Amino acid sequence: MKTVAYYITAHGYGHGARSCDVLRALHRLYPEQPVIVTTDLPRDFLNSRLAGCDNLTFRNGAFDVGLVQKDSLQSDLFQTLEKLEALYAREEELIEQEQRFIAANDIAVVAADIPAIPLAAAQRADIPNIAIGNFSWDWIYEAYVPQNPRWAFFVEKFRTVYAKTDLLLRLPFAPPMEQFPNRTDIPLLASPGISRRNEMAHISYYDICPDPKKLWVLLSFTSLDLNFQALENIRALCDRYEFFCVEPLQFENSCIHSISRNAVAFADILASCDVVVSKPGFGLVSECIVNHKPLIFADRGDFAEYPYLVEGIDKYLRNVHVPSEQLYAGDLFQALEKIKSAPEPASHLASGGAEMIARELLNHARYA
Repeated sequence: MKTVAYYITAHGYGHGARSCDVLRALHRLYPEQPVIVTTDLPRDFLNSRLAGCDNLTFRNGAFDVGLVQKDSLQSDLFQTLEKLEALYAREEELIEQEQRFIAANDIAVVAADIPAIPLAAAQRADIPNIAIGNFSWDWIYEAYVPQNPRWAFFVEKFRTVYAKTDLLLRLPFAPPMEQFPNRTDIPLLASPGISRRNEMAHISYYDICPDPKKLWVLLSFTSLDLNFQALENIRALCDRYEFFCVEPLQFENSCIHSISRNAVAFADILASCDVVVSKPGFGLVSECIVNHKPLIFADRGDFAEYPYLVEGIDKYLRNVHVPSEQLYAGDLFQALEKIKSAPEPASHLASGGAEMIARELLNHARYA
C-alpha cells in the first residue's frame, strides 16, 4: 500500500490537535495504512495525543510560518514577515526537496493543514493534494496588505497554489474559501475526553482531597504573561475556584496547578474541568463544544479568523467575553460569576469529521 504524507502548519498547537484527531481516525479505520507526518511541533505534544498509533512515522519540517506569536493572544507581524521572506527565498529548493521525498517514499496523496509548499510539490509530482483547514494563509495575510504592501507577495504565493489544489476539506468556523475550486464541508473533528478528576487531584494536591464545592477552571494557553499582581488577584479567587493550566505553561509560586500532557491527555484535562478560559482557537472551541464546557474567551487582536470563531462560540457554547486587559490583570471574578448563569447554546454542531477526512485520505491511498 502506498503512503499518505500529512503536513501540519508551523502556526501552533490548534492545528496540531485537529491533525492528531485525523491521524487517530486513520489508525482506527485502517491501522496498517502507513502515514508520514511532517511537522516541527514538539514530539511530546504529538505523543500525548497519538499513543498507540504505530502506523505513523515522523519527520521534522516547517513549510510555512503562520503568524509568529508574542504569546497566545498577540501576534508579531514584523517577525512573521521576516520569517516568511527567509522561507520563501528557498521556495524552489523546498518544493524540489519535497518532490524527491514524494518519489522516494511512494507517496499516494499529500494532505496539508495548511502550508502551500507541500501542496505545490504534490501538484508538480502529479499526485492528489488535499488541503484541510478552516482558513487559508492568503486570506489571513490579505488583511495586512493595507498596513504593509510586502504582504501582497505572500497573498499571491499562497493563493496561486491553493487555486490548483485538488480538494479542500473545509472545517467549521470558516469563511467561504472560494480560492479553492473544489470544497467539501466537514463537521467537528474533536472527540469528548474522559473526566479524570481523581488523577488530577492526586497530581495537584498530593493526595489531599480537593474541596468538591469549588469549580475547576482551566486556563488554556500555550503562553500567558501574568505578572505578580495578576497571580495574586487569581490567588484571591482560590476560596471558590481551583485553577489549572497545561505544561509547558507554568506559574511559579502561584495557586495555578500545571498538569503534564504526559500524565493526563489534554482532552481529559479539559473534560475534568468545569470552566475553560482561553483565546478563541479552532481546536479549543471544538473541544469545548464536544465536551459541553462553558468558555470564557479573551480578545485575539487583529486576526481575520476571530469573528468566525466568536460566531461559533455564540451559537454552540455557554460563553462570556473577558477583555484581554482584565485577563492579563488576573481580574476574572466577574467573568467567572457570569459564566454560571450564561444561557445554554441554541444550536448543535455535528461531529465525526475526523473519520470523514480519514476515509477521504484512505480512498486516495488505496486506489493510487
